[in-house]
Amino acid sequence: MNFDGIQHSHLVQKRIGDVKSSAREFARVENSEIPVVLIPKWPNLIQFSVNVPSGPYVLWQKWHKNMGKLEPGVKWFWPAYNRISHVVTRETITYNAPAKQCPTADNVMVNVDLSLTFRIGPDVEAATTFVYNMGAHRFDEFLAAKTEEAIRGLVYSVTHDKVNDLREEFASGMLQTLNAQVNPYGVQILNVKITEVFLPAELQQRLERTTAFRTKMEEAEKQHENKIVVQRDAATQELEVIRKTNARRLQELNAEIKRYEIELAEMLEATRGKAKVDETNARSKAEVMVTKAAGDKEVAKVNGQQAAEELVRKTEIECQRRRVEADQMAQTLILESEAKLAAAANRAQALIATAEAERKATTQLAEKRRYELEWERLRVLKQIAGTGRKFISGERGQEILQELTQTAAEGAAAARSSRGR
Repeated sequence: MNFDGIQHSHLVQKRIGDVKSSAREFARVENSEIPVVLIPKWPNLIQFSVNVPSGPYVLWQKWHKNMGKLEPGVKWFWPAYNRISHVVTRETITYNAPAKQCPTADNVMVNVDLSLTFRIGPDVEAATTFVYNMGAHRFDEFLAAKTEEAIRGLVYSVTHDKVNDLREEFASGMLQTLNAQVNPYGVQILNVKITEVFLPAELQQRLERTTAFRTKMEEAEKQHENKIVVQRDAATQELEVIRKTNARRLQELNAEIKRYEIELAEMLEATRGKAKVDETNARSKAEVMVTKAAGDKEVAKVNGQQAAEELVRKTEIECQRRRVEADQMAQTLILESEAKLAAAANRAQALIATAEAERKATTQLAEKRRYELEWERLRVLKQIAGTGRKFISGERGQEILQELTQTAAEGAAAARSSRGR
């Protein structure tokens, strides 16, 4: 398999003529074939000497029976029934396993180059296990199948824009999986990584443009963030200057407040002193005024007593005068009363005489007075009727109506009686 200059590696087992050329044969890689096991030529007769290399694992057989490791150095008089059966490399081997046309989840075909490093070991027992239980050819087929399966399964699990993000995830998972499968056969997988992912050319260009645009966006974001940081730093500096200025002003204000407090305390002390002086002066003035008021009180008391005595004397004189006037008036009133009493007695006698005369003419007098009263009532009713209409209702109107009819009837009767007499 070959694409973009990358060839799939193949692990092979090669036959060589002499064990001394093993180092050169291990280093020779042709057509991506990597030799991991070398089999020297079987000798026909006894060999005078055999030079065993110290680099690789050297396994030997006696009468075709595995005898294990052959120590490095020169072996003298090496008979034909002894032979070096396998020479296994100790070197770390890089194995390339590219996969072509792997579909992604969104059905985009991609090419993936996988590279893994492994070694056979770590000891001769592991090398023996590898040679007799696995072999180079079967191990090559095993690695090719496992890597191909793993790559295709991984690529199919994501979309094309996420393929490049799976390198680390694939390496960690694949390394554990392969070691679990090949360690029993004397192989150690040291590293697994995806070295390259190839998308279709047009899609690759679009993704590159997208990546370039994303890079520009990231650069713009970084520049923007840098500007923000610069502005934030400038704002922080300004804020720090403002804080220091405010702190200085606050200190000045506190100092001024303390100065005002000291001045206020001094003013309070001065005011308290002045208040004490004013209080002392006021107390002295009050005592003087109290003393003066006491003197004025005594003077007023004496003057009051004198005025009271004068008033009492004047009152007594006035009372005597009024008493005399009252006595005189009483005498006068008594005389007037006696005169009025005599006049009243005379009038009473006259009234008695008049009453006696009226008693005698009671009937005639009563008729006269009833007549005069009737004419007076008629005159009042005439006056009421002449002043305008009056609307009187209810019980009061009924009473006035009865009174008018009764009065009219009595008047008519009285008139008839007078004409009869």
